Amino acid sequence: MEMDKEIKVLLVDDHEMVRIGLAAVLGTEDGIEVVGEASSGEEGIRLATEYRPDVVLMDLVMEGMDGIETTRQLLALYPDCKVIVLTSYLDDEKMYPVIEAGAFSYLLKTSRASEIAEAIRAAARGQSVLESQVASKMMNRLRQPKPETPAYEELTEREMDVLRLLAQGKSNQDIADDLIIGIKTVKFHVTNILAKLDVDDRTQAAIYAYKNGLAE
Repeated sequence: MEMDKEIKVLLVDDHEMVRIGLAAVLGTEDGIEVVGEASSGEEGIRLATEYRPDVVLMDLVMEGMDGIETTRQLLALYPDCKVIVLTSYLDDEKMYPVIEAGAFSYLLKTSRASEIAEAIRAAARGQSVLESQVASKMMNRLRQPKPETPAYEELTEREMDVLRLLAQGKSNQDIADDLIIGIKTVKFHVTNILAKLDVDDRTQAAIYAYKNGLAE
C-alpha cells in the first residue's frame, strides 16, 4: 500500500477494555486509523467485509470462532490483509496453527504500544514481526530433524501387492499366477522391493512386512 495513506486497522478481541485501550493508543499514532472494533471472530469477518482493513489485530482465544479460524476465513476472503496476532499465549498448539493459517506477525499483549504501532507499519510495508520468544520457538522447530519416511512408502502399489504375497511364503510363480503377471515382472518387482527396503533377501523382506503390519 502507499505509505502516505493511513493504515486502516481492525481490532478483533472479545475483551472490551483491551479494545478500548488499543483504540486509544493507536488513535494517537500518525498514519494509523482504527476503522472498527469486533468482539468476536464472526463480527471480525463482517467488519472486515465492511471496512476492508489493511491490518487486523487478532486475539487468539475468543468465545465462538477463535482467532485461528477467524484468521483462516479472513485471509481466504482477503488474502492481501495482514493479520497481526496480539495474544497472551505462547503455547505451541495455538501459535503454530495460527501462523500456518496465515498470520503475518505474532506479538504478545505485554508488548509496548510503540512496538504494536511499529508492527502495524511494518506489516503495511510487507515486513513480518515476531515476538522474540516466538522467533526462538520457530527456529528451534526448524532445527528439529524431520521424521524419516518409512521405507515401505517408497514402494509402488504393485510392489506392495508382491510384498504381501511374498510375506505369505509364495514363490515367484505363485505370485505371478495370483497377480496375472509374468514371472520376469515378479522378479523385477522383488529386486526393487529388496533395494527399497534395504534388505538382503526374501526372508528379511517378509520379516519387514510383518513387523510393519504390511502382511496378513
